[in-house]
Amino acid sequence: MASAQTPPQALERLRSEPAQCAVLLDIDGTLAPIVRHAADALVPEATRSLLIEVSRRYGLVACVTGRGSSDARRIVGIGTIAYVGNHGGELLAPGGTTVEVDAELREWDGQVRAFAATVSGAELDRLRVRTEDKSGIVAFHWRGAPDEPAAQRRLEEIAQLAIEEGLAVHWGRKVLEIRPPVAISKGLAIGRLLASGRFRGAMYVGDDVTDEDAFRTLRELREQDILQEALCVAVRSDEAPPGLLALADMTVEGPDGVRALLEALL
Repeated sequence: MASAQTPPQALERLRSEPAQCAVLLDIDGTLAPIVRHAADALVPEATRSLLIEVSRRYGLVACVTGRGSSDARRIVGIGTIAYVGNHGGELLAPGGTTVEVDAELREWDGQVRAFAATVSGAELDRLRVRTEDKSGIVAFHWRGAPDEPAAQRRLEEIAQLAIEEGLAVHWGRKVLEIRPPVAISKGLAIGRLLASGRFRGAMYVGDDVTDEDAFRTLRELREQDILQEALCVAVRSDEAPPGLLALADMTVEGPDGVRALLEALL
């Protein structure tokens, strides 16, 4: 990773005053390699060890993910950092045992689950589409399905049905999420994390469409002088969305590149 050897000026400034800076990272495709079954994801031990060292030096370290917060902490395996789950709908504080869930997300949980139950069944089983209930959001994964195009076509039909029911949909890397029609995003979540003004700089690292909101929020916080430094890092892959790459200040190659970036922070 050339950028780890000759880091941009913003990275140098983050390293110069780590106690006043925040390090915010996505998990799947960023800290953890993408795997066929989402439940099998795990952050490699070498990456986890580096992240522990970063958390000891920097003012805030948080994983910001589409997974539930408790599931995220299981995958990362570090209890002393923050976890923002369900794209900003949940927060698990460092060392915490209780997940704080957005009130609107909780109110819509029953309706989202009821819709998912009506569209699940034999056809999705035949297509080997896997369902993930994330409390307030239900995800349908088709990575590794025997006929991925057929699975995607069926999920496109389901997405249209969800919209007609007044629900929201989001497409990720071979995953469709059925969501409530409420304002949740990684950008809103990190805005709340950093709004106090106690951090002078922040870095966000991500690999998917939902991470674009986080990039935009960091830039807005810098424009508002809430942050003096904001570094947006995209994780490059064959599936990386062009919009994310276009918004990034720098890119790294896959989770190995993220591990090198963590080394550079130290």
